[in-house]
Amino acid sequence: MTIKETVKKYSNELRFVTHIPAKEVEILMMFLLDKNTIWLHLNYEKEFEKEKELATLVKKRATNYPLEYIIEKASFYGEMFIVKPGVLIPRPETEILVENAVEILKDKKEEIKVLEIGTGSGIISVMLALLIPNIKIIAVDINEKALELAKQNAIKHGVENRIDFRLSNLYENVNENDIFLCISNPPYIANDYKLPPNVKYEPSNALFGGVIGDELLKDIIKQTNEKKIPYLLCEMGYDQKAPLENYFKEFNVEFYSFYKDYESFDRGFTLKFKK
Repeated sequence: MTIKETVKKYSNELRFVTHIPAKEVEILMMFLLDKNTIWLHLNYEKEFEKEKELATLVKKRATNYPLEYIIEKASFYGEMFIVKPGVLIPRPETEILVENAVEILKDKKEEIKVLEIGTGSGIISVMLALLIPNIKIIAVDINEKALELAKQNAIKHGVENRIDFRLSNLYENVNENDIFLCISNPPYIANDYKLPPNVKYEPSNALFGGVIGDELLKDIIKQTNEKKIPYLLCEMGYDQKAPLENYFKEFNVEFYSFYKDYESFDRGFTLKFKK
């Protein structure tokens, strides 16, 4: 069969797990052939010689197994990152969190120290290191597998010398007193929430934040305040604005703001503590 015929045949098997079945079949084919979209479309009438391997991957994807885990990569903020099972897959809405941090950091002339809590695959820290030249980052996680992957992504993008990766539960192994900003996309889903089929393959400790869901977020807010770090930027659940806004009242806050994601759901906040 030609590439074109193969795409048509296997798209049918993915129609219940994705709204872009043909595109996903093409992505799997490009992964097997190590080719790009332009090459694939220029060679649409050529024979496809890896149908057996493709059939195996399509069957796996049809179980809702994430495409990113199969091809071991994901796009974030216009860059390509390595992704592996056992570590959370980057989400487009997290780009807004990075943009908000860049707005605060971009005009700083002196070297600036930033902490990321729960770095996962390292996408936030790596992007900040790429976008802010005078930044030094401490990136922590409780998952050794995640830290190893984050280091790989830092090396891939040439910023490994500006990111200090540490195994740490929140501030456990962070003793610096000159951190200007803390950023985090922590687990914030309630423990009893039923996940969509595709998300069940991702690590639960990167998703669930407690019985209510905002417990870990509140721990981060409290400990960041205790560390006298001026800025805190976090992603959060769509239904957590009111309880978090109420929680902010327990602290000496200079200002705070919430932002929405691409679907217009409340998705995160910027908080500045008074000195």
